[in-house]
Amino acid sequence: MLHSPRLTQLALSIALAVGAPLATAAEPAKAAAVPATEVTAKAPLPLEELRTFAEVMDRIKAAYVEPVDDKTLLENAIKGMLSNLDPHSAYLGPEDFQELQESTSGEFGGLGIEVGQEDGFIKVVSPIDDTPASRAGVQAGDLIVKINGAPTRGQTMTEAVDKMRGKIGEKITLTLVRDGGNPFDVTLARAVIQVKSVKSQLLENDYGYIRITQFQVKTGDEVGKALAKLRKDNGKKLRGVVLDLRNNPGGVLQSAVEVADHFLTKGLIVYTKGRIANSELRFSADPADASDGVSLVVLINGGSASASEIVAGALQDQKRAVLMGTDSFGKGSVQTVLPLANDRALKLTTALYYTPNGRSIQAQGIVPDIEVRPAKLTAEVDTDNFKEADLQGHLGNGNGGADRPTGSSKRKERPQDDDFQLSQALSLLKGLNITSGK
Repeated sequence: MLHSPRLTQLALSIALAVGAPLATAAEPAKAAAVPATEVTAKAPLPLEELRTFAEVMDRIKAAYVEPVDDKTLLENAIKGMLSNLDPHSAYLGPEDFQELQESTSGEFGGLGIEVGQEDGFIKVVSPIDDTPASRAGVQAGDLIVKINGAPTRGQTMTEAVDKMRGKIGEKITLTLVRDGGNPFDVTLARAVIQVKSVKSQLLENDYGYIRITQFQVKTGDEVGKALAKLRKDNGKKLRGVVLDLRNNPGGVLQSAVEVADHFLTKGLIVYTKGRIANSELRFSADPADASDGVSLVVLINGGSASASEIVAGALQDQKRAVLMGTDSFGKGSVQTVLPLANDRALKLTTALYYTPNGRSIQAQGIVPDIEVRPAKLTAEVDTDNFKEADLQGHLGNGNGGADRPTGSSKRKERPQDDDFQLSQALSLLKGLNITSGK
């Protein structure tokens, strides 16, 4: 092995950077005062590996086909160090950090796809409602095998996301594979993605519907307002609510806790376990009940991830709701964003979360109480049959009622008419009210 003075100096610099404690603004003197021998005793430095790192870096600079500066090599080394931990840890440059902040606030540019990684490919966790991706028919579970003709296999998630983001209005072609079938192309135009976190409406009298597309900072407040509006629109207390978490990729942990708390009056909601002290958290419900104890059915599917699974798991463990749909995604880890200097940050997996009964959802997911797979509802052709009221000179209605109008009357379309899972959830709510005597 070569041991040039430059290599020795670089290895020593890296060793100091790895071994020295990080000085905070509040404690610069304390951090600087820690003896080097104490640091070494706590975590012996892998000097041989550091020398190898320095040598590789020196060889790249000397022999690579194009010149590469130290800054680029070190940035790439940091990205590689994070990307090999797990699919959700990442090094965020200034643009990536800004995009993360925008996505949690509810407005950002792109296609409207939440992605993960599987077997080296980029996988769609879920399309976001009312975005170019959802309108083009992109589905949870689709594998993105090419972006504008370039294969994605081997790319990091950050690299793939960067390629899908770009100038508003520009078109981008994704090559998708669905359920192991043949690849097909979908062309989308990038747009400003304005995600409305919570949508609500009455399905019919006494039964409400709340859809959460993503857990943002204000989602908890928005769900509280949605419950109040549904009661007001109904004119009296609701008899049932469907909470739709399908294709919800997750988001802010605190918002998930607040949403679950709207339906719970006591007990644990979620707890986290990690290596550092501030990763050990427990969240419990307060006595207030924004839902008035209304019967509740929660819809989940393979696109329900992270914060969605926290809510579903808490309501299931506390027997507050019936879960319906298909198995959820299975992301049971918590990422903490650790800001660095120069507008950079680390998104680091720091803990696993557990449901009130101690279930870890990581790579397992939430299993619904009642499995209902998606299906297409096809209405039969309504033929206008000949009725008594159509006969010339027919007798009138003896009770004083008006004759049935001739011709077909078109019924107002409802959300559950084209959504089999939602229609089944509504039917279950009605059944729950009958069996409970409400």
